[in-house]
Amino acid sequence: MNQASDQARPTPRAGIMDIEAYVPGKSTAPAGVAKVHKLSSNENPLGPSPKAIEAARDVAAKLDIYPDGTARRLREAIAEVHGLNPANIVCSNGSDEILGLLAQTYLAPGDEAVITEHGFMVYKIYIQSAGAVPVSVKETNERADVDAILAAVTPRTRIIFLANPNNPTGTYLPFQEVRRLHAGLPPNVLLVLDAAYAEYVRRNDYEAGVELVAGAENVVMTRTFSKLGLGGARIGWMYAPMHIIDAINRVRGPFNVNATAIEAGIAAIRDRAHVERSVAHNDTWLRWVSEELTKLGLRVTPSVGNFVLIHFPEDKKHSAAAADDYLSARGYILRRVSGYGFPNALRMSIGTEEANRGVVAALATFLKS
Repeated sequence: MNQASDQARPTPRAGIMDIEAYVPGKSTAPAGVAKVHKLSSNENPLGPSPKAIEAARDVAAKLDIYPDGTARRLREAIAEVHGLNPANIVCSNGSDEILGLLAQTYLAPGDEAVITEHGFMVYKIYIQSAGAVPVSVKETNERADVDAILAAVTPRTRIIFLANPNNPTGTYLPFQEVRRLHAGLPPNVLLVLDAAYAEYVRRNDYEAGVELVAGAENVVMTRTFSKLGLGGARIGWMYAPMHIIDAINRVRGPFNVNATAIEAGIAAIRDRAHVERSVAHNDTWLRWVSEELTKLGLRVTPSVGNFVLIHFPEDKKHSAAAADDYLSARGYILRRVSGYGFPNALRMSIGTEEANRGVVAALATFLKS
């Protein structure tokens, strides 16, 4: 009877229903909680640039007009700030869209794509969506391992997805290690450097990928506006060689970046004062949160992003699940990361001073209970 039922309606192609759907961090607290601090999605606690808000409002009376399908002015603004050629940039509906388009364009059924065990979950989803095989490699001390990645490369490998810095660990690979990875890859393997958190990194040995892309034919860098205040606008972009730009432009949607996002993005990326305030806030509170949580006896993975990964004791009373329930009941919403291979950890976005102090105080009481 089930077989007959399946034949009587459209069915997804083989493999689609084997994909585990992405589950975003929760946004709400239990009923009755007076004030909610959402620290589950790595959003900017300072909010969007006031100039971006103004630019978005100005678009409201023109929503009947299609946006520029090439997002030319947005690409020019990005290029101006980062010193790039706008022709080598393609914009998207969040960097997630670019990642999916790369998988769609460069993976065929039976191909392989390499990811790291604690890497961004959407990589696996997009790989499987293309009918390809995700190959997950172990990390070392919660950091991508170049030798393990290179050992996983086979004649079927077509893409390496590397989040640098990584979410949810907050760890990163120094640029020399990224160069070593690239040097060990066959020229037909695409190295995707997902630098969604690049703005927050303040390390002398880090580089988001611009130099490597500029001198190679098989490297792209993806970026996002989400972590600096425009998560709701969904703006991503890629810097890549022209042959890859040409291919992606053939498969992306014709108006994949909406008019409001374009104008808000132009204003946001040019408001360098707001960017610097956001980064300075994160520098201060990332350090403070990491130190205070460590004083409580919790292990915190050293992070260069705008979040920390907090590991909890193995006893059931003070587990990550128990801590999540305790914090949620008090209005502090953190991110469960079991799906990333951390069943006993929570990821906490760096929030406002009130939120950061509140979480630390609540956890101090929780651990004493």
